Amino acid sequence: MFISGIHLFYRFPDKLKMTTSNICLKNMKYFSTNNKIETVTFREAILQGLASDKGLFMPEQIPTLEGDFIANLSSLSLQEIALHTTEHFVNDEIAKPELENIINNSITFPSPLVELSDSLSILELFHGPTLAFKDFGARFMARTMEHFLQNENTELTILVATSGDTGSAVASGFLNVKGINVVVLYPKGKVSEIQKKQMTTLGNNITALEIDGTFDDCQRLVKEAFIDSEIISKKKLSSANSINIGRLIPQTFYYFESYKQIKNKDRKIVYSVPSGNLGNLTAGIMAKKMGLPIDKFIAATNANDVFTKYLENGNYESRPSVETFSNAMDVGDPSNLSRINSIFGNNLAEIKNIIFSKSFSDNDTIEKIKEIYKSNKYIIDPHGAVGCLALDEYEVKVDYDITGVVLETAHPAKFKDVFVNNLDFVPSLPERLSLCLTKAGSYTELSNNYAEFKEYLLS
Repeated sequence: MFISGIHLFYRFPDKLKMTTSNICLKNMKYFSTNNKIETVTFREAILQGLASDKGLFMPEQIPTLEGDFIANLSSLSLQEIALHTTEHFVNDEIAKPELENIINNSITFPSPLVELSDSLSILELFHGPTLAFKDFGARFMARTMEHFLQNENTELTILVATSGDTGSAVASGFLNVKGINVVVLYPKGKVSEIQKKQMTTLGNNITALEIDGTFDDCQRLVKEAFIDSEIISKKKLSSANSINIGRLIPQTFYYFESYKQIKNKDRKIVYSVPSGNLGNLTAGIMAKKMGLPIDKFIAATNANDVFTKYLENGNYESRPSVETFSNAMDVGDPSNLSRINSIFGNNLAEIKNIIFSKSFSDNDTIEKIKEIYKSNKYIIDPHGAVGCLALDEYEVKVDYDITGVVLETAHPAKFKDVFVNNLDFVPSLPERLSLCLTKAGSYTELSNNYAEFKEYLLS
């Protein structure tokens, strides 16, 4: 391992090279969840973001990784795991040395598993630049897009809707990337002050739009722009939301990385995933399909329980999102449900066999934060607290012991207001967040009317 600045450079061990040399990699294509017949390349999928028919891109098949790769995870670094996993989705579209550079320059931070008890471990996904799990996908996407555009005399505009953490991760990941401009849409009054500062203080190629509406309004505006013939005739657009397959592939990395850290693998392994737009959950399901021995997923939701209700009664009814303490999960029309349905062939019984879901209130969330702090002196953020609540609920339902992993998706300090207003302890503020709060933000206020947004984009 060679360390230079913050970049970690790794080479594959010979034993893994021998394994991968025996694999015949198929030229992977990607289809729209609305149309499986017409396919595109990985490059086209990641640069387009959304299919022209509004569908989400999915790989024609989710590759099954060889058993000795899974068995040897403990001997591999996160970067080595990422490279081996990604090769199966990219194939020959990016040469291996260049793909290795993309990963080594994007996945530069750890994802440690913190054991609180025999049955509960917390997967800390907040050690990246913006202290949220979305740094994994955003940084990988930025460097992959930069690679594909490096020899093109063109400008790409990234549109991204956010309920909090996505916007800051994408803004940071794409900051000063040549040939790419980023437009972040966030709902007015529904993100934390720190999240807002992280999106609005960067400048350069990052533009922030404060939308008078909900996250779902922001997401709707982005999706409408992608199918607007006038806009796409004048601007080359892509997305950095989890609707982009380029976000989901790197999110599989930390499922493999966390599995190798689990001490007790004899019990059934259950992952509890705080769920909003369902991208993180979909990435986990993909990791399971690739061979990771996960027994069950828990989709932990807040008051925005559209997916929970769908599993309960089989009826999908989107509705306007409501504001909660766990704001990254405030989604009333989760896009990635179409991917989950695609993976399971729209078979609800199979989905329910793999995924359990439960929703919890803000009061439940606060009580769980208190309980975890009292019992373990560990401060968990509101999203992770919802994940712990859902894991508790599942553990009561089964008659066997489990090894539970809860995804802690953001640093608790990003939700300082929740702690100040509802708890008698407050997480310390990392220096990078303290510095961010001292800066003046710059943003443009817009209504949730598409015509106004379109006019802005074309101006």
